[in-house]
Amino acid sequence: MNNFFQRSLTGLLMVIVLIGSLLLHPFLFALVFLLINIVALIEFYKLAALSHSRPQNKYGNIVGTFIFLAGFLWYQFDWGPYVSLLIIPFLTFIFIFELYRVRKQPLLHLATTLLGLVYVSFPLMLVNHLAYFDGSYNGKIVLGIFILIWLSDTGAYVFGVTLGKHKLFERISPKKTWEGFIGGIMVSLGGSFLLARYMGIFELHEWAIVAGIVGVFGTLGDLVESMLKRSVSIKDSGNLLPGHGGILDRFDSFLFAIPVIFTYLYFFVR
Repeated sequence: MNNFFQRSLTGLLMVIVLIGSLLLHPFLFALVFLLINIVALIEFYKLAALSHSRPQNKYGNIVGTFIFLAGFLWYQFDWGPYVSLLIIPFLTFIFIFELYRVRKQPLLHLATTLLGLVYVSFPLMLVNHLAYFDGSYNGKIVLGIFILIWLSDTGAYVFGVTLGKHKLFERISPKKTWEGFIGGIMVSLGGSFLLARYMGIFELHEWAIVAGIVGVFGTLGDLVESMLKRSVSIKDSGNLLPGHGGILDRFDSFLFAIPVIFTYLYFFVR
């Protein structure tokens, strides 16, 4: 019961912080998501270290911070895409710094440093583009995506527990079932009707496609993170969130779904 209370309290606080950051002020949004970016990168690099890699933790986080802020500065201060071009020299210095580390297997260390940025920072940078989708800040789009993810996770759990018989990917996640996967998509699609009616912004079919993306790629993101954790024999990516594990454990679906949602909205909706 204590664990349930702890998990529920942590989940409630997380929801309050996310909703508040998205709806109150763009600078609060930037602060919260920058912190998510930093902590998620720290967790990823710790995970990579368990696989005998030695990523550039500090400089990787500096680059990750700049990648996220480049997206925010692009819109908030109208600096345009030029600020994002500075990402290139930042990435180049990752290779240069590796020259001076004098470690065996530099290719492995470079790969995990860059992978952390691709896995965490670049998707979170795209969150800025979604928050400023129409040119001015509107956190409701990102909030809508979170709502669909929460609905998908809830639907997958309920359908999986009550009807689950056929394993989805037993080697990676023994508890996930096809019934839960399909149920998660169905509940997420149901949520798209509510978003179209009460939140607006997009048409019903557009929210429905976003919901479908969330259901499919959110599940894949969860499976990928499970694969990474299993490869180093750990249960959680961290312990920052009591009862929930780490930041990566809570945002794995979000990180995987965001790039696909961004691609769909910018090429087919905007």
